[in-house]
Amino acid sequence: MKIALKRIVLPVVILGWCIPEVLAQKANSLILWYKQPAKEWIEALPVGNGHIGAMVFGKVEEELIQLNESTLWSGGPVKTNVNPGSASYLPQVRKALLENQDYQLANTLLKKMQGMYTESYMPMGDLKITQDFQGATPEGYYRDLDIGNATANTIFTVNGVEYKREIFTSAPDNILVVRLSASKAGQLNFNVSASSQLHYQTDVSKGNELLVSGKAPARVNPNYYNPPGQQPIVYEDTAGCNGMRFQFRIKAVSRDGQIAASSSGISVKGASQVILYISAATSFNGFDKCPDREGKDEQALAAGFMQKASSKSFDQLKNDHLKDFKSFFNRVNFNIKDTLSVNANAQLPSDERLKSYSKGAYDPGLETLYFQFGRYLLISSSRPALPGVPAGAPANLQGIWNKEMRPPWSSNYTININTQMNYWPAEVTNLSEMHKPLLAWIQNLSKTGATTAKEFYGAKGWVAHHNSDIWGMSNPVGNVGDGDPVWANWFMGADWLCQHLWEHYRFTQDKDFLKNKAYPVMKEAAIFTLDWLVEDKDGYLVTAPSTSPENLFKDPKGGEAAVSVATTMDISIIYDLFSNLIDAGEVLGTDTEFRNLLIEKRKKLYPLKIDKRGRLQEWYKDFEETDTLHRHVSHLFALHPGRRISTETPEYFEAAKKTLEVRGDAGTGWSKGWKINFWARLLDGDHAYKLIRQLMRYTDNSKGSSGGGTYPNFFDAHPPFQIDGNFAGTAGMAEMLVQSHLSELSILPALPSAWKEGKVTGLRARSGFELDIDWKDGKLKQARIKSLNGRPCQLRTSVPITVAGMQAKSKKAGNGYVTMVSIKKGATVVVRPM
Repeated sequence: MKIALKRIVLPVVILGWCIPEVLAQKANSLILWYKQPAKEWIEALPVGNGHIGAMVFGKVEEELIQLNESTLWSGGPVKTNVNPGSASYLPQVRKALLENQDYQLANTLLKKMQGMYTESYMPMGDLKITQDFQGATPEGYYRDLDIGNATANTIFTVNGVEYKREIFTSAPDNILVVRLSASKAGQLNFNVSASSQLHYQTDVSKGNELLVSGKAPARVNPNYYNPPGQQPIVYEDTAGCNGMRFQFRIKAVSRDGQIAASSSGISVKGASQVILYISAATSFNGFDKCPDREGKDEQALAAGFMQKASSKSFDQLKNDHLKDFKSFFNRVNFNIKDTLSVNANAQLPSDERLKSYSKGAYDPGLETLYFQFGRYLLISSSRPALPGVPAGAPANLQGIWNKEMRPPWSSNYTININTQMNYWPAEVTNLSEMHKPLLAWIQNLSKTGATTAKEFYGAKGWVAHHNSDIWGMSNPVGNVGDGDPVWANWFMGADWLCQHLWEHYRFTQDKDFLKNKAYPVMKEAAIFTLDWLVEDKDGYLVTAPSTSPENLFKDPKGGEAAVSVATTMDISIIYDLFSNLIDAGEVLGTDTEFRNLLIEKRKKLYPLKIDKRGRLQEWYKDFEETDTLHRHVSHLFALHPGRRISTETPEYFEAAKKTLEVRGDAGTGWSKGWKINFWARLLDGDHAYKLIRQLMRYTDNSKGSSGGGTYPNFFDAHPPFQIDGNFAGTAGMAEMLVQSHLSELSILPALPSAWKEGKVTGLRARSGFELDIDWKDGKLKQARIKSLNGRPCQLRTSVPITVAGMQAKSKKAGNGYVTMVSIKKGATVVVRPM
């Protein structure tokens, strides 16, 4: 790849500091920084603690901090019996597909097998800090997000006084903290106000806290669903069930100055330093409880968080925040040596730096920053329970950051790729705890999914389709007939999500989790699947109906079609679930009869096929797709995140490569992210790296800006914003450095030529290993491997290796070498090239 290097002219002074020295420090740091406030949401900077999410704009005279709470959704528990006639259409659909090959009729009939749409993730409110500088021009403006400390800063000077705002969200105290300070005593004069797009009212407490109390709608239609005569947002629910309550509270504390609070806001005059505490809570009481009449007392919860946090000093709050955050974030370090002694691009503000990188500038530090930003976002948007603080909801399509009443695709859980993609980096980048909210939510979904399996299909076990929400919606969406089966009637959501349960075990080796949490849910998904599978005329087990998410084929009888039989994605996911359950049963040493049944049924699954163009066939027959460059490449599931296609299956491996070559690199942000992982699994680091650069292409909402890329605040652009691309990019980089989905632990399997020298520490591998890897001149220099469970370790490297302190022999195997290494639990070994 041609790299364009440019001479950058830097400004002289910011905040009285020598700018070259400051920016030289920032060049390889974990800081996003800017010379101007955010004008748009995609320029604001995100902070979060798994519950409270905030977007910080960094404005001078009217600072805007947009607020979210991860459990604040519209609606209430999933209604049952919404389409009692659904199951009666299944035989008709199967007849149309298996006997008559009438794909259009199957499509029409499937619309009669749909339920309601999901609910939507809601914005909670806006906090504004107004400072009247009477038209004075600010100087030395600077704002940043320090992802190594999970803190946002805004600094500027007006009339010789330096003002600073420091913002973080503490997970241990479940509080948002804003510290405002002035370099000269008594110069802080500002007003704090708050509002919400939801129905709300303001009040003031006896403790001079500004209270914002409100209620979410009982129903919000997706942003793409606008039937004539129907209100898209409805607040009334005569049953007193739907409509979640919320409250956020704001308290100002200062050692000097005057503070006054009323229902219209908080006024501060003549202060030198002020701490704002913002607590928040909702009445969410579980996926199966009415948030209104059965909801928690959100006011008591918000008051409790406020009382606990405001009793602590700022330093104590920040120290607790940093101790907690760093205990996760600091587990992994990733550095690529910059071959330039002074990289001018690395000293630019982050938006300018990203623009320059998009034009070809060499900047490995930006790539490692992007990697760590993905980890930062996962820590900030998906948190397990802490003492006194319940677990947050799983990260949705936008993590926990949303400003819209009808956000894109409801900002829900889209489980035909996007939700799963959110959690790809969780285990491998040493953030296993952040996986837990998703794993717990899957348990809830399996309960609603059992009802859906019975009511919609007359089947046992549990099923989920392509969309869900905090309430565990599991039916095919579409308002009972308005959805398009190309996306609505996809039946593999449960089976795919079960992979996360198994992967959590594979990385952690937690047998209690496997036995008590994972295996029962996985088994029930397989029980549905066994009911769902039917035999075709050749005796193969197939799914009918079946779709390849959001892609169409040319119907041999004319027109376009979505619904067919045994799509490759369906069969690949089922094969993966059956294989994982077979392995899980062997680990637990139980359920032999069921395990044998799965082995038998797995043999009868419709086989993978290669089409006439040498690609992996996407559908039951060698249909021609309507969009050769479609963003979904769902039929490569067996390559990633599955494990059926690898170098051990060379014909399918080459067919997968051909598929990607024909499908091309274009696509949305998340699509490019998935393709990074695909090419890493194909062991082509240079092609994966090419897609990293595409994923990190600067984009904004200006005219002519389109396609997947990265916004100024480093959020992923679908467009619009979806967080999954950030997570896929991070996971893909990790996949280039270490792979363990097969029986081997492969070190540097897809190292790109652009990363000639570097080091990564703290990555995790399946079977319970932690790795530190050094490389130079594109080759392994040294690796330290720690065993967390004492499991056997079979290493794959590109060259033969030695293991310090033990006899180990490397054997040539395929395109590399395999070395068996025994490592005791808790012990670390060092391997080097021979």
